[in-house]
Amino acid sequence: MARVAALIPDLLFGSKVQAALEQAGHEVDLLSSEPDVWEQSSGIDVLVVDLTTDALDGVGIVDSLKSGGELHGIRVLGFFAHVEPEVRERALAAGFDQVVPRSRMHREGAALVSALAAGR
Repeated sequence: MARVAALIPDLLFGSKVQAALEQAGHEVDLLSSEPDVWEQSSGIDVLVVDLTTDALDGVGIVDSLKSGGELHGIRVLGFFAHVEPEVRERALAAGFDQVVPRSRMHREGAALVSALAAGR
């Protein structure tokens, strides 16, 4: 079981991800804003970040947290819109451990989080 913070402003998709992760045995905090991430970054194993929204700059947030050391030892999983592959490249360059299309997050989110948490 991993402790997961999921920065997903889309409440409908966020609820689906949260339910799938909890069903797999993970403890999940669903977050919707940048300040939430700064408050919740300690004590988590995996941070899941929505890169499909214009409501926040997920790549910038993770880059800032990594630069400041707040994500030391925390695995980061991002998901992007498959029509925007440049977002994946930016995220990997910023230090995300894995970046997958949103459809894969929907299908395999629990397994992806489990694998990342096991690799800590």
